[in-house]
Amino acid sequence: MATTSDRIRRLLSEQLGECCDSDVEQRLDELNDLADTAFAEDNARPVFAVLGNETRYRLARALSVAGEELCVCELEPLVDVSESAVSHALADLVEAGLITRRKDGNWRYYTTTSLADNLLATADDRSTDA
Repeated sequence: MATTSDRIRRLLSEQLGECCDSDVEQRLDELNDLADTAFAEDNARPVFAVLGNETRYRLARALSVAGEELCVCELEPLVDVSESAVSHALADLVEAGLITRRKDGNWRYYTTTSLADNLLATADDRSTDA
C-alpha cells in the first residue's frame, strides 16, 4: 500500500513533470499549515453533531417549517421520546446556536435561528440537486 508521501510524490511528478524530496516536504508542510488553519477553530462541528441526532434534527426541522415560535408542549408530540429527552434536545439546539428560547411565565417558546434555517434550506436545495 502506498504511503501518503509516495502518493503525493506521484501527484507532484505528474503536475511538475519531475519531483524531488524537497518538493514532497514542501507540499506536506503546506498541507499541515492548511490543516492548522482549517481546524484551528472548528466552530461548525458542534452544529453538525447536534443535527446528527434524529430527535434534535426533527425538532429543528419542525421549528424551521413552522416559521413561528412553538411551545415545548407543542413540540413534544412531534418526537417519540420522553419529555426530559425533548428538553435536553432543545437545550443542545440552543447551545449550538440553532434555536432560541424565550420564557413567558411557566411556558418556554422556541424558534429557529437564521443559522438553522439556512443550513436546513441548503440541505433541502442539495437533496433536490441529487
